[in-house]
Amino acid sequence: MKLLVDAGNSRLKWAWWDGTVLDGVSAVANTGMDVSALWTNGQNADSVWIASVASTAANAALAATARDRFGVEPVFAVPRARACGVRIAYVQPENLGVDRFLGLIAAHAHQQAPTVIASCGTALTLDALAADGAHLGGLIAAGPQLAQDVLRGGTARLAAVPAGRVVEIADNSADAIESGTWLSAAALIGRFVAQTARRLDSAPALILTGGGAARLSPWLDVPHRIDAELVLRGLARLADAGA
Repeated sequence: MKLLVDAGNSRLKWAWWDGTVLDGVSAVANTGMDVSALWTNGQNADSVWIASVASTAANAALAATARDRFGVEPVFAVPRARACGVRIAYVQPENLGVDRFLGLIAAHAHQQAPTVIASCGTALTLDALAADGAHLGGLIAAGPQLAQDVLRGGTARLAAVPAGRVVEIADNSADAIESGTWLSAAALIGRFVAQTARRLDSAPALILTGGGAARLSPWLDVPHRIDAELVLRGLARLADAGA
């Protein structure tokens, strides 16, 4: 049994992988949390695989907990030029976020077809993937919540504006900020999907993932599916390949 861990900027997710299904998928906020309190239910893991975009200190704490609980040295996934049928577009693949790298692996394993992956979390990341596993590249923007924080932090008159609703045309500042940031994300995704379709001469499937996926989904005009465990699925494929 493998323990798979996805350490993001704001959430820590994990699941147990037996080679067939992800079991016991769990998530907690990882800001300042004590990871040494995790995985104390006695379940055993013969290996621990970690995908992390968290800090060096957080990674060290995760590694120490894995050693203490299971007596194994955890494997941290690292992006590289080729893996599991996917070829990364970056000249320096190590600069691609590991979450994006694993999302591409999971998407290609699910269906060998043109695909766009949109991950909505602290950042909004977009990646285009051809049917043969060639990664075309992508975009990075601030996620809606981060964009709101920047607006409030950098604009004196907006600092005290409360959270609002998402509407198409707002008549107050709270709704204008909420709507502007979420609808901007939706518009960028729509544009990226259209550009990918032109590059590949085929309409890509759109996979939406990340902590903000459910909130963003109603505002997308493009058909899509939500896969909340996309990174964990990619990590499972990489672990099975022993890479």
